[in-house]
Amino acid sequence: MSVSDFVADQLTVIRNGIMAGKKDVIIKRSNLMVGILEIARREGFIENFKEIEDNKQGQVKVYLKYDRDEVPVMTKLVKVSKPGRREFSKAKDVKSVLAGVGVAILSTSKGIMTDTEAREQGIGGEIICRLW
Repeated sequence: MSVSDFVADQLTVIRNGIMAGKKDVIIKRSNLMVGILEIARREGFIENFKEIEDNKQGQVKVYLKYDRDEVPVMTKLVKVSKPGRREFSKAKDVKSVLAGVGVAILSTSKGIMTDTEAREQGIGGEIICRLW
């Protein structure tokens, strides 16, 4: 079966793992997913991640983050740009998510970055997903 939206499939694995209360999930590796996970870790939405070599594409083990009451830190993970409808934003039009509580992740000419970084650098790009 061919995959029409690889990133959406991997984000769904993470979202399902959170809803099921799992401590970690394993997703397929891509440079884009590693960039998204790096931002999620840096912003405090996931605990950590580790790349696993499998002599194929590779995998990534994502350690999900919960608070003391076992409530997930990441409550929403939404794919914005889709294969049939790409979402792009100019630098001045990049909006913050929930007044800065959440993060929009963009693919720009200078790599994967958050909405805040894109505004600071004056760079627009494709809005991949939003999380809060």
